[in-house]
Amino acid sequence: MFDWNTSSPPSSSMPPRMESLLLLILALLLCLALFCLCNILWLRPEKIRKRLRRQGVKGPKPTLLDGNTKEMKRIRHELKPMKKQDSNNYISTLFPHILVWKETYGSVFLYSSGGREILHVSQPDMVKDIGHWTPSELGKPNYLKKTRKALLGGGLFTVNGDEWAYQRKTMAPEFFMDKIKGMIQLIEDATAPLLEAWDNILDSAGGSTEIVVDDYVRNISADVIARACFGSSFAKGEEIFCMLRKLQKAISQQDAFVGLSALWKHLPTKSNREIRNLVERVRLLILELAKDNVNENGAENVATHNGLLRAIIKGSHGGGHGGTAEDFIVGNCKTIYFAGHESTAVTAIWCLMLLAKHPEWQERARVDVLEVCHARSTLDVDALHRLKILTMVIQETLRLYPPASLMMREALTDIKIGDLDVPRGTIVQVTRSMLHLDKEAWGPDADEFRPGRFANGVAGACKPAHMYTPFGLGSRTCIGQNLAMTELKVVLARLLSRFAFSLSPTYRHAPVFRLTIEPEFGMPLVVKKL
Repeated sequence: MFDWNTSSPPSSSMPPRMESLLLLILALLLCLALFCLCNILWLRPEKIRKRLRRQGVKGPKPTLLDGNTKEMKRIRHELKPMKKQDSNNYISTLFPHILVWKETYGSVFLYSSGGREILHVSQPDMVKDIGHWTPSELGKPNYLKKTRKALLGGGLFTVNGDEWAYQRKTMAPEFFMDKIKGMIQLIEDATAPLLEAWDNILDSAGGSTEIVVDDYVRNISADVIARACFGSSFAKGEEIFCMLRKLQKAISQQDAFVGLSALWKHLPTKSNREIRNLVERVRLLILELAKDNVNENGAENVATHNGLLRAIIKGSHGGGHGGTAEDFIVGNCKTIYFAGHESTAVTAIWCLMLLAKHPEWQERARVDVLEVCHARSTLDVDALHRLKILTMVIQETLRLYPPASLMMREALTDIKIGDLDVPRGTIVQVTRSMLHLDKEAWGPDADEFRPGRFANGVAGACKPAHMYTPFGLGSRTCIGQNLAMTELKVVLARLLSRFAFSLSPTYRHAPVFRLTIEPEFGMPLVVKKL
């Protein structure tokens, strides 16, 4: 029998000196990791805070891990019973902390979201200065490139510097007005199914009934992007649009986690797995679409309207982008698919709500449309240019409900805004809704729907004119604004000439922030056939 008590223990395979060295290396790595974490969460932000505070910038005092996120939640909770959603001023509902801090600290203040120092600016001259800096100096925040990657890839909306310049040069010519002229018939074709569907619904309902308009309008806008930019119908791209809509909702829910809780996005949760699955499916569908654009011999299939897709594919082979050809194609197609149809669709939805709520302006716009479009089977650029009242209505809608309510930039180098020296790494935030509702710029009726303020254009509507920024500011102005305005005019003109609208008793006015500002409970309208 073996004597287990007297048997010698197994000898260590590692010499004591080597073991001590390994423990020392691990300790050094741990210290380095802790220093990096401390630098990200406190040292670097505190350096930014000190430089700005020395110049008189004030703001709420942050905590180490959460910044001011707990205070943001507290403000929302305390003001919740006081919230009223019956007006066009929804800032107090969606961004109450911004209003509280502006009242406390002034038009320029600093707050933290945990590792990120955010300089909020609403002073007109400083807003103007923001538009003067180039995307290499004041660009899109690097964290947005990561948090929006699932939805926008590495497309034009998220890149900076030379990469941004290359992508814009690649795509911008496809949105020049001479190209938009040829897309008007496509917009008419995309609108026709909605007109026919509503005619059938109203005929069956005796000429008037409630219709929830959201999905109908989104389908038109999606079809326009599919036809005009990619040479395909909405039916072919429907799966892409549906998955991007799911991604939009999922990512907007994740954006509620700020500060350290943003680490939640990297955990293997059911929601994160679903997002990764959607991202991969969208990627494969877009690459299949790009492949269909090229025949077996490698030559392009020249469709009537897929110039943007061809430009993106051609641009993917150039040396001006920082990734692979596939990433370039997927990122920019996702950007156009999402931003090109979502922002236009949500603007049309709010426009219909405002016209339904203000029948006097609805009638004025209808008279305008019937006078210009009488006996025209197809609209053209000249007719659209003459729709003065409808243009004013759209401009006023974009003022009250800009699709992207927050404009975020990051100082990529030390810059100067007004008299303020802004250090590198500072996030500069502008709340568009706050600019658009500023009573000093727009007058005491800034909260009200009054399209007549645009009778003499933007310059006559507010002073200074740069306080109106629905399509962006400076060099990063949206390249698709010509297409968006053309689409809105065609769709609304056709709807107003066929139908009358009033608010449904079931409508609940509740704007919600889901990367764009949209009605939380949909847009039910009572539609009457004329």
